[in-house]
Amino acid sequence: MESSTLLGAERKKRTKSTIVMIVLGALIITAFIISMNTGFTRLSPLEVMRTLFGGGTAKQELILFEFRLPRIVISVMVGAGLALSGCILQGVSRNPLADPGILGINAGAGLVVMLFVSFFPTTTAAPVFLLPILALIGATFSAFLIYVLSYKKGEGLMPTPMLLTGIGVAAGISSAMIVLTLRLSPEKYQFVATWMAGSIWGSNWKFVTALLPFLIILVPLVLYKARVLNVLNLGDQTASGLGAPVERERLILLAAAVGLAGSCVSVSGGIGFVGLIGPHLARRLVGPKHQFLLPASALVGSLLVLVADTLGRVILQPSEIPAGILVAIIGAPYFLYLLSKTK
Repeated sequence: MESSTLLGAERKKRTKSTIVMIVLGALIITAFIISMNTGFTRLSPLEVMRTLFGGGTAKQELILFEFRLPRIVISVMVGAGLALSGCILQGVSRNPLADPGILGINAGAGLVVMLFVSFFPTTTAAPVFLLPILALIGATFSAFLIYVLSYKKGEGLMPTPMLLTGIGVAAGISSAMIVLTLRLSPEKYQFVATWMAGSIWGSNWKFVTALLPFLIILVPLVLYKARVLNVLNLGDQTASGLGAPVERERLILLAAAVGLAGSCVSVSGGIGFVGLIGPHLARRLVGPKHQFLLPASALVGSLLVLVADTLGRVILQPSEIPAGILVAIIGAPYFLYLLSKTK
């Protein structure tokens, strides 16, 4: 009788989680459609539909296919990647405040991207496809520093030292970036300032193509490791007792988190707090099991970045507010709230 009750409760949780993810998917589709209609040059829903099926004018096709759609697709991809990265970091470190932006992983990726942009143009195809790889190198360097400085033998990753170390690394890298901007030309300085604010600057199909391989490889790997994350959440000793190779699995998951964050930052700029807010909201909706938490986090992150970017294009037309600023308006108070609740 007790077994059937537990099975019934488990089935209800799965049904609820599935419904939540369907609703999130519907909200993303709705925001996607609204974003296609929104901009300095407005397109009605009928004009959008007509253009999608090849019946629009040359101007409408240019606006929709060359300007809006790539940016919308990148917003969805970046939101999912950053939220998944944050969810992994929170699971591996058992630290609810872990986020690739707060921990300095995004800053490390940004430093290398900025160095590259400072010396090479990004208008040709080759640099565009190199950016995710270069960002990955910078993100890996930051993650390695944080891991080494916050790891304690016998106890694993220490949540509080990890957070403080990450904040310190992020501050140091940000200072180095500010110093480097003093040597930039006005045009490149404008680009770097926009990048640091978190603007979706990679807004053409070349950037979509450059980012897509990383997501195709890493997202299925992360979803496959959902059960491993559940075990790691129990603590190193318990996980080892259950037969999990803790260090190997932790390094694989950290590498996946760094890869997702670094590749996304290379085309989106320094958008922070998505990896913090996305997993927390998803956890409230579907619970702590990573089989549901990971896909729900990706959906919440996509919705968050897509809505922020759409609002940023609308609020101060014809000027734009970078999506990173709008996300930070929500994320900074939420971070302080979580910090006050964390013992």
